[in-house]
Amino acid sequence: MNATHDPRRRSFVAVPPDSHFPIQNLPFGVFSSAGREPARIGVAIGDQVLDLAVIEERGFFHEATGNAPVFNQPALNDFLALGPSAWMRVRGIISHLLNAETPTLRDDASLRAAALVPQADTRMYLPSQVGDYTDFYSSRDHATNVGTMLRGADNALMPNWLHLPVAYHGRASSLVVSGTPVRRPCGQTKPPNADAPVFGPSKSFDFELEVGVLVGPGNAMGEPVPVDRAAGHLFGLVLVNDWSARDIQAWEYQPLGPFLAKNFCTSLSPWVVTLEALEPFRRPAPPQDPVPLPYLRGAEDWTLDITLEAHLQTPGSAMPSRITATNFHHLYWTLAQQLAHHTVNGCPLRPGDLLASGTVSGPTPESRGCMLELTWRGAQPLTLPGGETRASLQDGDRLILTGWAEGDGYRIGFGEVSGEVLPARLADAH
Repeated sequence: MNATHDPRRRSFVAVPPDSHFPIQNLPFGVFSSAGREPARIGVAIGDQVLDLAVIEERGFFHEATGNAPVFNQPALNDFLALGPSAWMRVRGIISHLLNAETPTLRDDASLRAAALVPQADTRMYLPSQVGDYTDFYSSRDHATNVGTMLRGADNALMPNWLHLPVAYHGRASSLVVSGTPVRRPCGQTKPPNADAPVFGPSKSFDFELEVGVLVGPGNAMGEPVPVDRAAGHLFGLVLVNDWSARDIQAWEYQPLGPFLAKNFCTSLSPWVVTLEALEPFRRPAPPQDPVPLPYLRGAEDWTLDITLEAHLQTPGSAMPSRITATNFHHLYWTLAQQLAHHTVNGCPLRPGDLLASGTVSGPTPESRGCMLELTWRGAQPLTLPGGETRASLQDGDRLILTGWAEGDGYRIGFGEVSGEVLPARLADAH
């Protein structure tokens, strides 16, 4: 760890104590603002955005990134490709410029006016151009709960689950930034007593509380990334809501897994919290039994202590209600293991690719990360504070995911990822 993690460091930009974006965080995102429309890269500080394209134009990053204009870009991909050394040097420069003790930006009114933009005046975009998106299934509690519902407690986990990080490939074209509405999908379902499937809107619409990681430098085809070097290929984390149509999934998933039930929309938070910012929140990874094969065993297996919550606001409620609270450290398979397994066969990853954790669930009923688990497949509907009940998400419901790591007097937060459920296009249901 270095000076950027110092809990005593303060910015000259006012940051409330409960802000997700203190100087110890400095998450990266892509934004535009009135008067300067092209999307570019910035860093969140309090309720402001530091425009890195402006800072780059003034030459502050020359030694860290060379002459390449990596921040006057509509995506983080070029910066991600530079790797950990450049990331760390850029973070150090930004932290120094925003430090309350540094006069360079603090005392230059014209530079401040050009470089600092209120978040309220910005439009946010997906942080990277995602070429490929992989969704893992890394929570033992989630996999056990779902398996118990489908196959019974004695056969909850499939034989491979404790030996490798199970995953499927998602659809990068349907990734959307927080705030984008999601339309209820249509597809085939097979009611329990029906002789044949029917077509129509999903009646079991769900969210999944997940965390995603953006890939930095990729790997060449045929060259696996060892588990102990995986962190050098991972830039930072985002919140992920992998919307799911459970009734469509139940009919289609055998034998090849999810397809239409999940490829219609996946929502991402706009701010990428770097692994460097989360370094103080590393924790030992949970024990794994049986011991994984050697390529999945690191010299120092680690996870992260990140609180995660889901909140639901219905059309009839004035405020969102928290419906679950869990923690990233409950995941059985680690980020490093996910990347090592993904590449062990020589699969090439590229800068900007997204790896999602799968639903993050904990060991208690209150820490389950989706409606399927929270309502036990609809048998135990949620009762909200106003008396409404939900067995699944209804049209007009708004789902908000948030998360943070708790420091000494500060939070390293992700902001939120939200989306409202729109009705299905009824014409598509015929």
